[in-house]
Amino acid sequence: MASDLHRVRLGFKEIMEISKPRIVVLLVITAVTSMYAANKLVPTDYSFNNWAYLHIIIAGALASAGSSALNHYYDKDIDPKMTRTSTRPIPSGRMKASHVLIYGLVVSCVSVIYGYFALNAVSAFFIALGIFSYVIIYTVWLKRLNASNIVIGGIAGSAAAWAGWSAATGSMDLLGFLVGFLVFVWTPSHFWCLAMKIKDEYAQAKIPMLPVVIGMQRTSKYILGNTLILLPYSLMLSAFGMGIVYTVIAAVSGGLMLSYHYKLTKNPTSEFAWKAYKVTAPYLTIIFVAVALDAAFHFPLF
Repeated sequence: MASDLHRVRLGFKEIMEISKPRIVVLLVITAVTSMYAANKLVPTDYSFNNWAYLHIIIAGALASAGSSALNHYYDKDIDPKMTRTSTRPIPSGRMKASHVLIYGLVVSCVSVIYGYFALNAVSAFFIALGIFSYVIIYTVWLKRLNASNIVIGGIAGSAAAWAGWSAATGSMDLLGFLVGFLVFVWTPSHFWCLAMKIKDEYAQAKIPMLPVVIGMQRTSKYILGNTLILLPYSLMLSAFGMGIVYTVIAAVSGGLMLSYHYKLTKNPTSEFAWKAYKVTAPYLTIIFVAVALDAAFHFPLF
């Protein structure tokens, strides 16, 4: 009896690991805050039920977990070559690759079907887009082929915000698109910092992440350049409907990122890149909480 319970616990632990729970939480926060903001800010005749918050949490969590598992499955040949990923369930032998594949496919499909029936067709489309972008465009196609992999792959995160926005409105408007696109614009600065930290591991696995292809110094300049795009982009949303609360938080958080990324160009080492990564990582949660707070306490800037 005790041994059976132990196996169940171990099995649950492995499922959680291939589902990448930290990414699940991040994308669910993105979707829920977008849904809340859309419900408050967008005048619409669409019939909204508060149960939709629970539905977007379930559909979003399933979509993220399923696509993460498929990422584990596809990367099973390169994961053993990197210290960071060598202890994952498949390369360590704790889970069979076929089981991870089945789990990923089933959970991904269920997320889209659930989103269609519990939310609406538009939201389900964006859930499917997120899965397709992460699994097919990023993992299968671009990750091993081109240094722009994570740039284009960032659309998967945007899809979470779009799914939440359309779940509240039944459609997609300009503000909703621009809010979701924040994830796309933020992703390169975030991920390239991590890529600088583990550049040698990517090189060993022959993955053409930007620092491997162009070096640490030039990558740090790309990160700064991307953040120089992100900051004004985030502030520009005030011209399309976001208010004072959002604008102040976006300016402060974006300014902090910019400061660290400028310092990174002066010290383009893996150690400082890790510090910059820790500053960049919370930005997405902060900015989407700001979107929700702005909707709750809306004071128009113009």
